[in-house]
Amino acid sequence: MLRVLCLLRPWRPLRARGCASDGAAGGSEIEVRALAGPDQGITEILMNRPSACNALGNVFVSELLETLAQLREDRQVRVLLFRSGVKGVFCAGADLKEREQMSEAEVGVFVQRLRGLMNDIASSAVMGLIETTRGLLPGAGGTQRLPRCLGVALAKELIFTGRRLSGTEAHVLGLVNHAVAQNEEGDAAYQRARALAQEILPQAPIAVRLGKVAIDRGMEVDIASGMAIEGMCYAQNIPTRDRLEGMAAFREKRTPKFVGK
Repeated sequence: MLRVLCLLRPWRPLRARGCASDGAAGGSEIEVRALAGPDQGITEILMNRPSACNALGNVFVSELLETLAQLREDRQVRVLLFRSGVKGVFCAGADLKEREQMSEAEVGVFVQRLRGLMNDIASSAVMGLIETTRGLLPGAGGTQRLPRCLGVALAKELIFTGRRLSGTEAHVLGLVNHAVAQNEEGDAAYQRARALAQEILPQAPIAVRLGKVAIDRGMEVDIASGMAIEGMCYAQNIPTRDRLEGMAAFREKRTPKFVGK
């Protein structure tokens, strides 16, 4: 599925620590690549667990959590893309075969870690919907995110029925921003995501980061509290060099050069 692209550094595996392998011998299930050249600042996370269609198993989740923790501290990363190394599949959701072998206590701990992971990557609630067809309740945040996206009535319908949605259906409902026709290479969704990343890349990184904080935190509270959160984020952005650069570039009618400071 992956094509070799120029100006890219090789995939760099990030090994998980303190977790037993579930049979994924032979390499990491999560790998990282930092793009270079004009795309410098965009980093890709490759999900590569073909034996289980990238299902969220113990090793997979451990490696992904470690990867995100490392990238969170890397100020060179401005935009993060998730990409599948398994042809025709993005992520199959929870690894129910592995979960069946867990004790009740182990399931509780794992789902808590999975919920934290979903919060980290702001995942769509759709990933958890299929669980209802297996006798499970969406446990990674689906019962909370979906009503906030679609409203209570439609969220209940989708969760109660466990209905599978196509990309086009998800787009019509507003669950995804874009739905694209597949291309011959089979990577149309990746190409659209990369184009969007290229739009975000030249923007002021601190302003983007604080804007994300203001939106995410503001959605958890009433609008008056949200306004206060926005005000605090705005205040943090005022003394930055990038804000001054943006205003100077506007005045001088030139493209700004943001440095993330």
